Amino acid sequence: MLWLYLLGAVTVLAIAVRRLKQRQKPLDDQVFSHQVAIDNVRDGVAFVGTDGRFQQVNPALADMLRTTTPQLIGRDWMDIFPRSEHGDVEAKYSQMLLAGRSSMETLTLDSSRRESAHELLLIAVHDHKMRFMGHHCIVERAYDEPSLRVSTAGFATLAN
Repeated sequence: MLWLYLLGAVTVLAIAVRRLKQRQKPLDDQVFSHQVAIDNVRDGVAFVGTDGRFQQVNPALADMLRTTTPQLIGRDWMDIFPRSEHGDVEAKYSQMLLAGRSSMETLTLDSSRRESAHELLLIAVHDHKMRFMGHHCIVERAYDEPSLRVSTAGFATLAN
């Protein structure tokens, strides 16, 4: 009979511990995923909120765009692309919303409105309850055209 009381006490204790764990507050949504990525990546990285504005920008991206981090914060993220690229970038953004990520080669504009080629990677960011919070915009320098021609020519030769 005593073992039934002990079993009941252990069960009640296990249920209480489980409920206590469920009530613990998860990590703050802002700390959940994007802060570590932005601060520790050498490529250009920004976090863009659901309003389409830069919320966080690392120095590497500001350097690529020949501006400063404070000048980018609060700015519409589509402003870094030439008008001719907006349609393609918006299509990749839609793809990211569906698949969680997308990438493309695109042109960006620096502060003097000079265009340069970059690889763009978009990664959706969700909080612990899977609510969409925005996205990471990762910008890497694209290979320059002469090296692409050489590698393509070398690949074509090897394939023959």
